[in-house]
Amino acid sequence: MPLALIASAGTTANEYLARHITELGYPRPVIAASGGEARRRLSEKDFEVVVINTPLPDEFGHELGAYAVEKSHAGVLLLAKSGTAEHLAARVQQQGVLVLAKPFSGVQFRQAVQIAASCYRRLAVILEENARLSDKLAQLRLVDRAKCLLIERRGMTEAEAHRLIEKQAMDTRATRGEVATSLIEEMEE
Repeated sequence: MPLALIASAGTTANEYLARHITELGYPRPVIAASGGEARRRLSEKDFEVVVINTPLPDEFGHELGAYAVEKSHAGVLLLAKSGTAEHLAARVQQQGVLVLAKPFSGVQFRQAVQIAASCYRRLAVILEENARLSDKLAQLRLVDRAKCLLIERRGMTEAEAHRLIEKQAMDTRATRGEVATSLIEEMEE
Protein backbone atom coordinates (compact mmCIF):
# COMPACT_ATOMS: atom_id res chain seq x y z
CA MET A 1 0.00 0.00 0.00
CA PRO A 2 1.59 3.31 -1.06
CA LEU A 3 2.24 5.84 1.68
CA ALA A 4 2.15 9.62 1.54
CA LEU A 5 3.52 12.13 4.05
CA ILE A 6 2.16 15.65 4.34
CA ALA A 7 4.29 18.17 6.26
CA SER A 8 1.97 21.09 6.95
CA ALA A 9 1.00 23.20 9.95
CA GLY A 10 -2.44 24.44 8.85
CA THR A 11 -5.51 22.35 9.73
CA THR A 12 -7.53 23.60 6.76
CA ALA A 13 -4.63 23.00 4.39
CA ASN A 14 -4.05 19.54 5.88
CA GLU A 15 -7.65 18.55 5.22
CA TYR A 16 -7.52 19.88 1.65
CA LEU A 17 -4.22 18.15 0.83
CA ALA A 18 -5.22 14.89 2.54
CA ARG A 19 -8.53 14.80 0.65
CA HIS A 20 -6.82 15.17 -2.74
CA ILE A 21 -4.07 12.69 -1.90
CA THR A 22 -6.64 10.15 -0.73
CA GLU A 23 -8.40 10.49 -4.11
CA LEU A 24 -5.14 9.39 -5.74
CA GLY A 25 -5.05 6.09 -3.83
CA TYR A 26 -3.11 6.95 -0.70
CA PRO A 27 -5.59 5.71 1.92
CA ARG A 28 -4.32 7.46 5.05
CA PRO A 29 -1.70 10.10 4.46
CA VAL A 30 0.54 10.69 7.45
CA ILE A 31 0.42 14.33 8.57
CA ALA A 32 3.38 15.96 10.32
CA ALA A 33 2.94 19.44 11.81
CA SER A 34 6.64 20.38 11.69
CA GLY A 35 9.88 19.67 9.89
CA GLY A 36 11.26 17.80 12.90
CA GLU A 37 8.23 15.52 13.08
CA ALA A 38 8.40 14.91 9.32
CA ARG A 39 12.07 13.89 9.62
CA ARG A 40 11.16 11.39 12.35
CA ARG A 41 8.37 9.97 10.19
CA LEU A 42 10.71 9.68 7.18
CA SER A 43 13.09 7.57 9.26
CA GLU A 44 10.26 5.24 10.34
CA LYS A 45 8.61 4.39 7.00
CA ASP A 46 9.21 4.34 3.27
CA PHE A 47 6.98 6.99 1.70
CA GLU A 48 6.17 7.16 -1.99
CA VAL A 49 5.28 10.85 -1.90
CA VAL A 50 6.22 13.69 0.49
CA VAL A 51 4.26 16.95 0.25
CA ILE A 52 5.68 19.96 2.12
CA ASN A 53 3.35 22.92 2.59
CA THR A 54 5.57 25.92 3.37
CA PRO A 55 6.22 27.58 5.70
CA LEU A 56 6.49 25.12 8.59
CA PRO A 57 6.62 26.30 12.21
CA ASP A 58 10.23 25.19 12.84
CA GLU A 59 11.73 25.84 9.37
CA PHE A 60 10.68 27.11 5.99
CA GLY A 61 10.46 23.70 4.34
CA HIS A 62 13.01 23.63 1.53
CA GLU A 63 15.54 22.14 3.99
CA LEU A 64 13.10 19.33 4.70
CA GLY A 65 12.67 18.81 0.95
CA ALA A 66 16.42 18.42 0.48
CA TYR A 67 16.56 16.07 3.48
CA ALA A 68 13.70 13.94 2.12
CA VAL A 69 15.40 13.58 -1.26
CA GLU A 70 18.71 12.67 0.37
CA LYS A 71 17.40 10.22 2.97
CA SER A 72 14.54 8.54 1.10
CA HIS A 73 13.45 7.56 -2.38
CA ALA A 74 10.18 9.49 -2.16
CA GLY A 75 8.96 11.91 -4.77
CA VAL A 76 9.06 15.30 -3.01
CA LEU A 77 6.65 18.15 -3.72
CA LEU A 78 7.17 21.60 -2.15
CA LEU A 79 4.21 24.00 -2.02
CA ALA A 80 5.18 27.68 -1.75
CA LYS A 81 3.66 31.10 -2.44
CA SER A 82 4.03 32.23 -6.03
CA GLY A 83 6.95 34.68 -5.65
CA THR A 84 8.82 32.43 -3.25
CA ALA A 85 8.22 29.35 -5.41
CA GLU A 86 10.11 30.82 -8.34
CA HIS A 87 13.07 31.70 -6.12
CA LEU A 88 13.08 28.27 -4.41
CA ALA A 89 12.64 26.33 -7.64
CA ALA A 90 16.06 27.45 -8.86
CA ARG A 91 17.66 25.98 -5.74
CA VAL A 92 15.72 22.83 -4.94
CA GLN A 93 14.78 21.47 -8.35
CA GLN A 94 18.41 20.55 -9.01
CA GLN A 95 18.22 18.34 -5.92
CA GLY A 96 15.10 16.60 -7.24
CA VAL A 97 12.39 18.52 -5.37
CA LEU A 98 9.32 19.52 -7.39
CA VAL A 99 7.90 22.98 -6.64
CA LEU A 100 4.25 23.99 -7.03
CA ALA A 101 3.27 27.65 -6.63
CA LYS A 102 0.29 28.59 -4.44
CA PRO A 103 -2.51 29.14 -5.11
CA PHE A 104 -3.18 26.08 -7.25
CA SER A 105 -6.24 24.11 -8.29
CA GLY A 106 -7.06 20.61 -7.10
CA VAL A 107 -6.27 19.29 -10.58
CA GLN A 108 -2.84 20.95 -10.59
CA PHE A 109 -2.08 19.53 -7.14
CA ARG A 110 -3.14 16.00 -8.08
CA GLN A 111 -1.05 16.17 -11.26
CA ALA A 112 1.99 17.32 -9.28
CA VAL A 113 1.51 14.46 -6.79
CA GLN A 114 1.24 12.00 -9.69
CA ILE A 115 4.49 13.34 -11.14
CA ALA A 116 6.21 12.95 -7.75
CA ALA A 117 4.87 9.38 -7.47
CA SER A 118 6.12 8.63 -10.99
CA CYS A 119 9.58 9.81 -9.97
CA TYR A 120 9.47 7.42 -7.00
CA ARG A 121 8.42 4.48 -9.17
CA ARG A 122 11.03 5.19 -11.81
CA LEU A 123 13.72 5.46 -9.15
CA ALA A 124 12.54 2.17 -7.62
CA VAL A 125 13.06 0.41 -10.97
CA ILE A 126 16.53 1.91 -11.30
CA LEU A 127 17.47 0.94 -7.73
CA GLU A 128 16.24 -2.61 -8.30
CA GLU A 129 18.33 -2.88 -11.46
CA ASN A 130 21.32 -1.41 -9.61
CA ALA A 131 20.97 -4.00 -6.83
CA ARG A 132 20.72 -6.81 -9.40
CA LEU A 133 23.84 -5.60 -11.21
CA SER A 134 25.73 -5.17 -7.92
CA ASP A 135 24.89 -8.78 -6.97
CA LYS A 136 26.03 -9.99 -10.37
CA LEU A 137 29.29 -8.03 -10.06
CA ALA A 138 29.91 -9.45 -6.57
CA GLN A 139 29.31 -12.95 -7.92
CA LEU A 140 31.77 -12.35 -10.79
CA ARG A 141 34.38 -11.14 -8.30
CA LEU A 142 33.94 -14.31 -6.22
CA VAL A 143 34.28 -16.50 -9.31
CA ASP A 144 37.42 -14.63 -10.40
CA ARG A 145 38.89 -14.94 -6.90
CA ALA A 146 38.16 -18.69 -6.89
CA LYS A 147 39.72 -19.08 -10.35
CA CYS A 148 42.87 -17.26 -9.20
CA LEU A 149 43.16 -19.54 -6.18
CA LEU A 150 42.64 -22.65 -8.33
CA ILE A 151 45.35 -21.47 -10.73
CA GLU A 152 47.70 -20.50 -7.91
CA ARG A 153 47.21 -23.44 -5.54
CA ARG A 154 46.16 -26.29 -7.79
CA GLY A 155 48.12 -25.38 -10.89
CA MET A 156 45.09 -25.27 -13.18
CA THR A 157 44.75 -23.16 -16.30
CA GLU A 158 42.09 -20.46 -16.36
CA ALA A 159 39.94 -22.59 -18.71
CA GLU A 160 40.20 -25.60 -16.37
CA ALA A 161 39.32 -23.48 -13.33
CA HIS A 162 36.35 -21.99 -15.17
CA ARG A 163 35.16 -25.43 -16.28
CA LEU A 164 35.48 -26.81 -12.71
CA ILE A 165 33.34 -23.99 -11.27
CA GLU A 166 30.72 -24.33 -14.03
CA LYS A 167 30.55 -28.14 -13.64
CA GLN A 168 30.21 -27.99 -9.85
CA ALA A 169 27.49 -25.36 -10.18
CA MET A 170 25.52 -27.58 -12.60
CA ASP A 171 26.10 -30.76 -10.57
CA THR A 172 25.04 -29.22 -7.25
CA ARG A 173 22.37 -26.90 -8.70
CA ALA A 174 24.06 -23.99 -6.99
CA THR A 175 25.05 -20.63 -8.38
CA ARG A 176 28.57 -20.05 -9.59
CA GLY A 177 28.95 -17.57 -6.73
CA GLU A 178 28.01 -20.22 -4.14
CA VAL A 179 30.45 -22.71 -5.67
CA ALA A 180 33.16 -20.05 -5.76
CA THR A 181 32.55 -19.17 -2.09
CA SER A 182 32.81 -22.84 -1.12
CA LEU A 183 36.03 -23.29 -3.11
CA ILE A 184 37.56 -20.13 -1.62
CA GLU A 185 36.75 -21.28 1.92
CA GLU A 186 38.15 -24.74 1.19
CA MET A 187 41.42 -23.43 -0.27
CA GLU A 188 42.01 -20.73 2.33
CA GLU A 189 41.82 -23.15 5.28
